[in-house]
Amino acid sequence: MQTDIDPRTLIGRKAYDRDGHKIGTVDEVYLDDATGEPEWAAVRTGLFGRDAFVPLEPSRVEDQALHVPYERSLIKDAPDFGVGRHLSPEQEFQLYRHYGLDLPGSSAPPADQDYGSVADGDG
Repeated sequence: MQTDIDPRTLIGRKAYDRDGHKIGTVDEVYLDDATGEPEWAAVRTGLFGRDAFVPLEPSRVEDQALHVPYERSLIKDAPDFGVGRHLSPEQEFQLYRHYGLDLPGSSAPPADQDYGSVADGDG
């Protein structure tokens, strides 16, 4: 995880893809449930766009902006879970799979595992 990113200062920063193209603006930062470290950023992709989730590891903050090491098309095609809600383990698994990242802690959740409903925005 990207431990040197302060989520309070990340919101509102511009975000760029690996080629330096603007993706949008960081809307929210999601913390890891176990460690409390910043794990995902929701980036607003345009005036009437949606929020695309991007991993904060291996992204970096440089020149007052978030630089995400993926193509803009991959970022914009990320699963859409909306913002303001807690990400379930299954949703996180989908994001890790989308970006081709290894899951922290090794194995993927079982396909038939029931994770219940998504939180109602209270945390």
